[in-house]
Amino acid sequence: MNQRAWFVRPLQYLALVGYLFFLGFPLLWLVSASFKSSRELYSLNVTLLPVEWTFTNFADALERQNLIGSASNSFVVAITTMVLTVLVSMPAAYALARFKGRLRAVGTGWILLSQVFPTILLILPLFLILRTLQLNDTLFGLILVYVTFTMPFSLWMLQGYVSAIPRDLEEAGSMDGANRITVLRVIVFPLLLPGIIATAMFTFVAAWNEFFLALVLIQSPELSTLPLTLRNFIGVAGAVDLGPLAAGSVLATIPSLVVFAILQKKLTGGLLAGAVKG
Repeated sequence: MNQRAWFVRPLQYLALVGYLFFLGFPLLWLVSASFKSSRELYSLNVTLLPVEWTFTNFADALERQNLIGSASNSFVVAITTMVLTVLVSMPAAYALARFKGRLRAVGTGWILLSQVFPTILLILPLFLILRTLQLNDTLFGLILVYVTFTMPFSLWMLQGYVSAIPRDLEEAGSMDGANRITVLRVIVFPLLLPGIIATAMFTFVAAWNEFFLALVLIQSPELSTLPLTLRNFIGVAGAVDLGPLAAGSVLATIPSLVVFAILQKKLTGGLLAGAVKG
């Protein structure tokens, strides 16, 4: 038994290290390429780490493209989409998980049906609707579209978290004299906090990285989001300026990683709080 444990444990760690390297290799290669010179990037002698480290790619990326302004647009769009999606999804998910009847079946069917149609089939109606409302080529219109696309999956995630909360806890709170609002605030919300944070993380990343909808709905250069600006490093003839593109991509991942790190810490705290209250 001990020999088997001694044999299996190193294999588990080896598999874990290999899996982490497999996931992190694209990011490692991107960071390495951002510090390489153009001569080294297009050289046939490919190396993982730069032979000569250079910061000119970052300077070129910041000078030639409005990365700061585009990052601000993306941050506003992603944060607003995240907040609106979570605020609307929480009561709707609670209703789907707790209330029975035909309305719940219709809501669940709508969530599943909305995931069937590809985005390219919906982009023309959305464009016409936004143009009618005079919201085309505006960040607010883009936010509304992002909320529409992230809402179904967010509802599906949150209603699963709500369903995992025992009804007995809510009934015990009601028997103690608490009204429904108090039960939701004191009992349900703390237990639902990990699900809310996980949904917020998904929504932020989806809005931050989205390209196709922004490409169709945003025409003004000053309103471009970060993915649209990174596209400008690709020339008309298909020539790619690899160094500045890699540097811009590295800069584009930093805000997302920061938000992810902050929410992950709160996610861990929410899980512990939920376990104690459960």
